[in-house]
Amino acid sequence: MRTDLFDFELPAGSIALRPASPRDSARLLIVQPDGVLHDRSVADLPLLLQPGDQLVVNDTRVIAAQLKGRRIGRDTEPKIEATLIKRLDGSRWQALVKPAKKLSPGDVVRFGNEGKVCLLGHLDAQVEHKGSDGEITLSFSFHGPALDQAIADLGSPPLPPYIASKRAPDERDAADYQTMFAANEGAVAAPTAGLHFTPALERALRERGIAIHRITLHVGAGTFLPVKVDDTAGHKMHSEWGTIAAETAHALNAARAAGGRIVAVGTTSLRLLESAAAEDGTIQPFAGETAIFITPGYRFRAVDILLTNFHLPRSTLFMLVSAFSGLDSMQRAYAHAIGDGYRFYSYGDACLLFRAKASP
Repeated sequence: MRTDLFDFELPAGSIALRPASPRDSARLLIVQPDGVLHDRSVADLPLLLQPGDQLVVNDTRVIAAQLKGRRIGRDTEPKIEATLIKRLDGSRWQALVKPAKKLSPGDVVRFGNEGKVCLLGHLDAQVEHKGSDGEITLSFSFHGPALDQAIADLGSPPLPPYIASKRAPDERDAADYQTMFAANEGAVAAPTAGLHFTPALERALRERGIAIHRITLHVGAGTFLPVKVDDTAGHKMHSEWGTIAAETAHALNAARAAGGRIVAVGTTSLRLLESAAAEDGTIQPFAGETAIFITPGYRFRAVDILLTNFHLPRSTLFMLVSAFSGLDSMQRAYAHAIGDGYRFYSYGDACLLFRAKASP
């Protein structure tokens, strides 16, 4: 499909720079299967679902993937900023760096500053490979848990550029940019639909008879990048690692067989569930990489309802929600949200999407 079909104009003032407080006080736009819209609040979620429905949340935890340092070993030592985007093994990461033109294979970058020290006081990484798009492979001097601790000590949360370009990250973001479900470290971006949950909301959902299940997809930076090709067929998705435990798959399948609906909290949960689903919709245990790219025309097998934030124009995520609820419905929904002052993107409001009826 043409990428420009998924474009829209968003006023700069619509981008949320801080989350709602409390988190479940965020606004919630309901998009019915027929495209009818209703304005509610995230706190209303238990009333909008039915006993027996099954919520599936992503329990990945965002690491402190933003590192600052300098190139060493040459006459000059320019400042280097790196965002870790994918772990390759115990000591190597793929990263996006600025300015990429200052680095070549074999160069060493020393991360650290006087305000923070880790282990020996700094963290060195050698540039092992450099791509044409600013993406490099870094081989670090530490390995395994020691490297994880060094990154945690020296790094900062990798806020999306549409927030970081408007204000500096601060201590509040360290908490604000994690969901209450965050447990398994490995993401470089938050599964933002989960940011709306609070203990009170979780309790109300369970009292309503709605179960909550955890799966893990380590979100990569590529998920949120705009599609730059003219046709969606030419876009290559970054792969991300995920896992669904056997007992979780069994519980979801049993609940669905009993009439319960599968409610994905976030596009990351949806993508992993659909990656693990058989043709008949049965969810299989899963452990591995997925690069699933969902555009209109995709036949959903596992997910009935999607709770998600408002996404960037021309992004794979807006394409996904357009596949789920229909492009026309989502264009109307986003126009309504913009006109009615909804807050967009990672720290913004949410929408509850019911899957569009399949065409005969």
